[in-house]
Amino acid sequence: MKINYDHIQRAMEDVRRDRFDYYLDLETGRVKEISVETLNRANRLLYLSTEDEYEPDVVFDSEVNLDAEVDDKTLETVEEALTVLLNESRFVRIPERDSADAFNTMRDFAETVKDEGLRKSLLSALDGKGAFRRFKDALLADKKERKRWHGFNALHMKRVIKRWLEDIGFLTT
Repeated sequence: MKINYDHIQRAMEDVRRDRFDYYLDLETGRVKEISVETLNRANRLLYLSTEDEYEPDVVFDSEVNLDAEVDDKTLETVEEALTVLLNESRFVRIPERDSADAFNTMRDFAETVKDEGLRKSLLSALDGKGAFRRFKDALLADKKERKRWHGFNALHMKRVIKRWLEDIGFLTT
């Protein structure tokens, strides 16, 4: 099965998870991107207490109350989210990238930069709050080094992703 490391890397690097969350489909190797809004709706449907009021004419399917008033597209996306949430053996949530790992990768890269001025600028950017933004801004000045950074980071992330896939039993060494 082919794994798209770029898709997993993008998911891991979305550390805020304020708009989307990501799941790896262990049967297909594909990344499922589901909006946080849809996941919240699906979770509310799954975890309503028995004391919550239901419409008397609503038919329950597997203990899930899908509101008859939602449009077909919303219903379809909520059903997809429910499929992901209810099949933990098939869908695994992709974790966010560890910020310490990201910081160390930036520092390691900065130390490889031959241009002394840029190297100092990158290392200085890593000092204090806002380091990630300052590091990226410092790289804007040098297109070649920015491209090299993306390759350096992608290679590192491929190793991180392989370790994660091994940890969840998806890849064997």
